[in-house]
Amino acid sequence: MPTHASKTPGNSGKLSEQDKDALGEKFLTGRLQAIPLKPQKEFERTTLAAGAVLWRGDVTQPDTIEVACIHRPHYDDWSLAKGKVDPDESLVQTAVREIKEETGYDVRLGKLLGKTVYPVKKTTKVVYYWTGEVVGGEFVPNNEVDEIRWLPLNEALELMTYDLDREVLQKAQKRFNTPADARILYVRHARAHDRNKWSGDDNLRPLDKKGRRQSEMLVPLLSAFAPERIYSAVPERCQHTVAPLADEMGCEVVVDKQFGDDAWIADMVGAKHAFKDVIEAGGTSVVCAQGGIIPGIIAWLSAQGTLPIDEEIRAKKASVWVLTFHDGKLIGADYIPSPLPVL
Repeated sequence: MPTHASKTPGNSGKLSEQDKDALGEKFLTGRLQAIPLKPQKEFERTTLAAGAVLWRGDVTQPDTIEVACIHRPHYDDWSLAKGKVDPDESLVQTAVREIKEETGYDVRLGKLLGKTVYPVKKTTKVVYYWTGEVVGGEFVPNNEVDEIRWLPLNEALELMTYDLDREVLQKAQKRFNTPADARILYVRHARAHDRNKWSGDDNLRPLDKKGRRQSEMLVPLLSAFAPERIYSAVPERCQHTVAPLADEMGCEVVVDKQFGDDAWIADMVGAKHAFKDVIEAGGTSVVCAQGGIIPGIIAWLSAQGTLPIDEEIRAKKASVWVLTFHDGKLIGADYIPSPLPVL
């Protein structure tokens, strides 16, 4: 996917963060978003960053929503909260950490809005943005951010320094106009020992070393969305994938065979009904399942909802689909292929 940023390496050495409108591009189209498996290699000499449109208000009344406009004294500009990826982080972790460091706020991430891409010095800067509801914390002026103004979206659009940030805000505004009343973090189990080398009951096949690391890294990724409950298919590799998160949350994992591959083959109606029950529970839930059922469930949700998905529905081991619902209908889907660090 070529961009202006990747076409102009000769000029990029003279460009700074403040020049991002000059050759920047945005990838903010559509309610289906996906992060590449190796986002650091999507462009030449990539600098990865992540942030969010911070908001507060009543999600059921979009007119009450205010967003945070960040003033950076180093650049003397008004922008959105974001920052560069540190080693051993996923993009989701970066967004949450940078927001906390810059603003002091704790957030609950929501919809992935997309990414902006622009040249800075001799690199291509790629910034992923989510919506982020403020759920705690307090702003204290600091070296990076000396002022925050909470404004209605129309006023925030006028204050923003950069057109790229305005377009991110406009994408967020569309999401606020159809608010989520349920969100499901649909996880495929982490990597397990080779099926061909396992002679026992397949439901007892355990995670391997990489799978255990994936399960641990899922904790900060999934926690960023503040889940309230966890469900799992029967296989132990599913249950063990979400066990570290359950320990962190202090909750039980509800195990139900209807979330597994066998149910999708033998009792598709029952499998759909079980998933629908999770949607109707509202709030944010985690469902850990297998690679056979996940594409089928998502295709069914797409056909029943307002979000057409015409491409292949992927489900790598330890991947996460962040599915957003309004009035029981699928209105947004974000694919995160791995919880492992991007650097």
